[in-house]
Amino acid sequence: MSDLVVITGASSGLGLALAQSVPFPAKVVDVSRSGPPDPAIEHISADLSDPSSWAEVGSRIAGLIEGHQPERAVLIHAAGTLSPIGFAGEVDTDAYTRNVMLNGASGQVLGHLFLEAVRKRPGRFDLVMISSGAAASTYPGWSSYGAGKAALDQWVRNVGAEQKTRGDVRVSSIAPGVLATAMQAQIRDTPEHDFPNVERFHALHDDGVLVAPEEAAGRIWAAIERGIETGSVIDIRDL
Repeated sequence: MSDLVVITGASSGLGLALAQSVPFPAKVVDVSRSGPPDPAIEHISADLSDPSSWAEVGSRIAGLIEGHQPERAVLIHAAGTLSPIGFAGEVDTDAYTRNVMLNGASGQVLGHLFLEAVRKRPGRFDLVMISSGAAASTYPGWSSYGAGKAALDQWVRNVGAEQKTRGDVRVSSIAPGVLATAMQAQIRDTPEHDFPNVERFHALHDDGVLVAPEEAAGRIWAAIERGIETGSVIDIRDL
């Protein structure tokens, strides 16, 4: 028997930092296309922008829970994409659809499958969605990204209320702040025509206010360890 942590998008950025800083002994599993550079992290290969992958990933997670019988299990959905950055109606439709599926839908379905897998099992279970300030702010060029994060926030509010009624999984959504990751470099490389707010993100970089993903990961784990009320949607900078 060992504790279990599953993190989507742990191949790089915040997801990798979360996977490498789990504050308790656990089997750590990444779900992503390319896999993490750390051989200590087990890898489930999946393209979560493709809905046909979701049932298999859910089955693999359920198998890990059944096989390990963890006293504690955590699922963190950190996978996400900004691509394509640009105005709705102007960007590539296939890429836009993949953005909608990954950012807005995959977390809900994987969350549902995780809840199904741990239902009626004894133990401590946490389900965490990584959100963004874009869920509550307007950024032309990020319509599908912002809408996807807002959808996850609202899903957490509703499912948290359900768990308070019938269940004991702690469900939360955490926005990590503005991080020094490849995603931020992608933003700065975007033409103003496609992302009118780009200069703001150049200024954040130039002013040195971007947070290292390792620092954000430590703060997120600290919040999880303290215990987050189920149904909470929080910004880690407010804690």
